[in-house]
Parts: sequence; structure tokens; C-alpha cells
Amino acid sequence: MPVICAYFISEVFPIANIDHQINEEIQDSEVRLIGEGGEQLGIMSSEEALKIAEEHGYDLVKIAPNANPPVCRIMDYGKFRFEQTKKEKEAKKNQKTIEIKEIRMSPGIGENDFATKLKNGVKFLAEGNRLKVSIRFRGREMAHTEIGADLLKDFAARCSEVANLDKAPKLEGRNMFIFLSPKPVAPVKKSSKKQQPKAESTAPADPAETEESAEQ
Repeated sequence: MPVICAYFISEVFPIANIDHQINEEIQDSEVRLIGEGGEQLGIMSSEEALKIAEEHGYDLVKIAPNANPPVCRIMDYGKFRFEQTKKEKEAKKNQKTIEIKEIRMSPGIGENDFATKLKNGVKFLAEGNRLKVSIRFRGREMAHTEIGADLLKDFAARCSEVANLDKAPKLEGRNMFIFLSPKPVAPVKKSSKKQQPKAESTAPADPAETEESAEQ
């Protein structure tokens, strides 16, 4: 009994952002053809597939060259490229670039200078940037690197409300540093408290009206 193989091709093919083989460039002996609406048109020669595309007034585009047989689709290739370029520009426009800012200190930094650098660091983190805080040891300062480590830990602790410490202080050569990453901003929750209906007025009636009612 002959073996029957069933192929199920999705109607939506992810088309890579590369230069595609189109029309006469496609020289495969057989291709699997997908119509402009996503319908499967079967396996045929590339010449026959190109003829069908031309009859519909579209291009023949190879969208899955590594498939067996390769998959081609009928489409308006010029329009497709235009839309792809538009999407790429829009994606780049909406893409947020995370920068790494750096603050440098010395082991003997004064309290005022430390406060100034801390203020700048919090500002960088609030803007969504990662922060590298480094200390440079000079001469005999290398004998007391624990001072720099404590200084970096103190810096990280004072930024704990807006940032997370990625790793413990690390010493490389004469430099010790840490990296801080901004904490994600929690979305503001809308209040679920329903507005209470206004109470009915309990003000006393007009005395004139009361007196008139009594007379009646």
C-alpha cells in the first residue's frame, strides 16, 4: 500500500527581512505554491507557479527556501517591502534604548561629594538607565579595598528604593565596581471605591409652609 503523506501549511508565513528570490530568479524544479489569500495551490514547477502569479498580476516570492520543496507565495512584493520598511521604522521609533551611566569615586570621598554623586545616580536610575558605580584605588589604597567595598554597598543601599544591586562589588585590577538596575515602575491602580450616593436633604420645611398646613 502506498504511503500517503499529508502536509499542513499555515496560511501565515513569517517572512524574514532578507532579500528574497522573486519571479525568474526562482529556478527550483518544484515548489509548493501559496496563493495571495493564503490558500494552498499545491506542488508544481517554478515555471508553472510563475505563470499563475503573472496571470493574477502579482509576483512569485520564495518565502521558505529551506523547506522541501521550497515554499513560494503569490504577492505584491513591492507593497510588501514598503510595509516591512514602514514597520521597521516604527519599531525603531518606539524602541527605548537603555544606557549605562557611570559614576566614579575615590575611597576617600567626602560626605558632600558622596551626596552629590548619589543624587546624580538616583536621577540616572529614575530615567530608566543602568548605573555603574566604580572606585579607583591608587598606591597604598590597594591595601584597604574593603573601604571601597563598604562605600559601594552604602551607595547601593541608599538607592534601594529605585534600584536593584545586580552583583556584589567586584575588583578588577585597581578598579572596584557595582552595577545597579532601575526597578520596574508599578502601574497605578485605579480606585475601586464607588461613589456614595448623596444623602437626601433633611433640612426643616419652610415655616410658612408648615403654618399653612396646620391651618388646613
